[in-house]
Amino acid sequence: MISAAKPFGELRDIEAGVLRVNYAAVGPTTGAPVLLLHGWPYDIYSFSEVAPVLADAGYRVIVPFLRGYGATRFLSDATPRNGQQAALAADTIALLDALRLERVTIAGFDWGARTAAIAAAIWPERIKSLVSVSGYLIGSQAANASPLPPEAELSWWYQFYFATERGRLGYDKYRREFSKLIWRLASPKWNFDDATFDRSAAAFDNPDHVSIVVHNYRWRLGLAQGEPQYDSLERQLAAAPVIRVPTITLEGDANGAPHADPSAYAGKFVGSYTHRTITGGIGHNLPQEAPKAFAQAVLDASTKA
Repeated sequence: MISAAKPFGELRDIEAGVLRVNYAAVGPTTGAPVLLLHGWPYDIYSFSEVAPVLADAGYRVIVPFLRGYGATRFLSDATPRNGQQAALAADTIALLDALRLERVTIAGFDWGARTAAIAAAIWPERIKSLVSVSGYLIGSQAANASPLPPEAELSWWYQFYFATERGRLGYDKYRREFSKLIWRLASPKWNFDDATFDRSAAAFDNPDHVSIVVHNYRWRLGLAQGEPQYDSLERQLAAAPVIRVPTITLEGDANGAPHADPSAYAGKFVGSYTHRTITGGIGHNLPQEAPKAFAQAVLDASTKA
């Protein structure tokens, strides 16, 4: 029987790039690999009901804590606590290398969807197929420099909060209260209980969590520098590269987080492509709110390549 508190059993560690990544692994080791990537402020338990479905279907499922979450740690104190999109993408490829996974189906939401899309766009030889919640999330500092209409800017309130020292201190002091507020705003119809939130909130106690989150949002606005080794990759991403691998994009019908209409990004997927809107009051944390629909999308995408 799968425990609600520990649906993945014992977690594992592996050195990959600049990190010691803490991750869950379920399913047969000989199965076709699937990599599931969480977002902010969430963790691997967004996939607590998705992963067993995929494992039962014969897939090898890997679910890592991103940098700044859970028991994932930097190998060196000297490594910048960098949250820019290219750094998270590099982490993903380093993890595939460490696990000796040549080609995977990759799926994610929020930060995880952006990271998965970057991997599919830049390293298509490593990505068999893609599932992305809220579509094409690859961005750039130049694109983010353009102001949005006031109502749209309001939905990004936390980005402006994190731009201030008061915001950094406030998130550090109230990281659980802050994250629970985001869960409620992003998924207004999801009636999660305290136990569900607390299980994930433990991941935010990572000593690098606040630094990674704040840097991520400051970098987007050009208020924090990235690392030079990612400059070339960021130039590629600033060109908004198309994605050629088979892709299924998903959107919940009650997503309270900022997101584009699917028609705005459909043209970025030039291979086999399908969009699905998941109904029933489904918000931003789609894999946890609609695990059957998310798992089915992964299964369907994996057979398209």
